[in-house]
Amino acid sequence: MAEQETRVRITEPHVMRALAHPARIAIVEHLTSTGEAVTATQCAGLVGLSPSATSYHLRELAKVGMVEQAPSRGDGRERLWRSTTSGFSVEGDLGEPETRRSQQALVDVFLSRDFTRLREWVARQHEEPEAWQEAATLSNSMLLVTAAELTELNVRIQELIEPYRRRERITGAPSDARPVAVHYAAFPVEEGLPPQM
Repeated sequence: MAEQETRVRITEPHVMRALAHPARIAIVEHLTSTGEAVTATQCAGLVGLSPSATSYHLRELAKVGMVEQAPSRGDGRERLWRSTTSGFSVEGDLGEPETRRSQQALVDVFLSRDFTRLREWVARQHEEPEAWQEAATLSNSMLLVTAAELTELNVRIQELIEPYRRRERITGAPSDARPVAVHYAAFPVEEGLPPQM
């Protein structure tokens, strides 16, 4: 399959379950955000696993169509892997209990990974250059909007982010550009309920 510049919608619970693993999320994130073709050994360095364990995860991702073998760069002995898409969204039928459970498992992996990254940033931000300390942000806003207004806001935020996506900028970005994780969530909350700890 030729490299695609499209995002896929994941609706099937078995695909969600296949993705719900920290190493697989890291592999897919790297491949979708860079567009690179890499070996299992190169992926192993990214996810902190052995090449054989990483190869297993790549094969599992291939079974659900998230990655595929890429053409060899040389003598054909090395096996290269690449993403089949430039990104994905999870949009299963939440009326189905299996889909809800599978989506929850996948979201839990994402949130765990994202909050770990955020905690790591907070712990090391004092070691970062002042420009990056000032540029980074963590904020929280309580809005009062309709569903239509929230939909419009989400579209506008995605439009703002789009020109800076790593995959599209990787070859032409300024020399001082760094990968930056943007975690955005917007959802209704129940007021007056005590927070669950």
